[in-house]
Amino acid sequence: MFAIPDPIRRAAPLAALVLLATPAAAQDLPEPVRAMVEAAIDTGDAAKVAAVAEAARTTNPDAVEEIDGLVAAFTAERERIAAEKAAEEKRALREADVFAHWSGEGQLGGFRATGNADQLGLTAGAKLEREGIDWTHKIALLADYQENNGVAAREQYRATYEPNYRVDDWVFLYGLAQFESDRFQGYDARFSVSGGAGLTLLDEKDRQLSVKGGPAWRRTERVEGTARERISALAALDFDWQVAERLKLFEDASVFYEPEGTTLAARTGLEAGLGASLSARFSYAVEYETDPLAGAVSTDTLTRFTLIYGF
Repeated sequence: MFAIPDPIRRAAPLAALVLLATPAAAQDLPEPVRAMVEAAIDTGDAAKVAAVAEAARTTNPDAVEEIDGLVAAFTAERERIAAEKAAEEKRALREADVFAHWSGEGQLGGFRATGNADQLGLTAGAKLEREGIDWTHKIALLADYQENNGVAAREQYRATYEPNYRVDDWVFLYGLAQFESDRFQGYDARFSVSGGAGLTLLDEKDRQLSVKGGPAWRRTERVEGTARERISALAALDFDWQVAERLKLFEDASVFYEPEGTTLAARTGLEAGLGASLSARFSYAVEYETDPLAGAVSTDTLTRFTLIYGF
């Protein structure tokens, strides 16, 4: 009979102890479970991948490292694709001509005015916006008009151009050029130019709030033939709140302050989505002049109901 050498026989108990003390090697991920995780990854849905991976970890605790590796590879690939897409979008914006990448809306509806005029009329307007890497350009046009027996009973026009430059996520610089005409408040034309700084106070998925302010120059040409130019100060606020999926509340307010005549404008409204690119908007606007034309009242209000088409 073959005899086991003494050195090997003496080492056998020690080897057994080492094997008992060594943790069991991690098991391979079962093929059905792997297929389930990979199927979730193929959907590209991060939430689904997280849920399936967590279930796989629970049922296969010895294969956690392998599952984590699959999830990490999926996450890295998503981040790579997102980075490439963001870089491509920036390149396209940087190389685009001035007429590209504009979005906007058109509106048409009716209004009811009180103050210097009390009547119903038609309102129309448009907004355009181009958002670049650092610059945002905004153009707004608005007209309210109504006739009684062939004579204009209300005639108000406004055109605004505002470029903004983002310094960082919270601070921006703005410029403003605005033309207004409202004979019932006493002026044929009013030109306003301003520039200054703004601050984004709130920038969440469903709520945005920003304020801005700076010096301004204004020229007012009154209906009686006189004109005046003044240096003033502008302060403005812009608030949007997406109350529900298809319901938005908004508030815009601005003040042009000067000792000889301050102008306050505020607008509050609700916008409800009707489907596709169509929505309905109800708004209430107040305009206050501390120095109106003789015989005119200081406060005008305007209630508008319009249909909005986004493009």
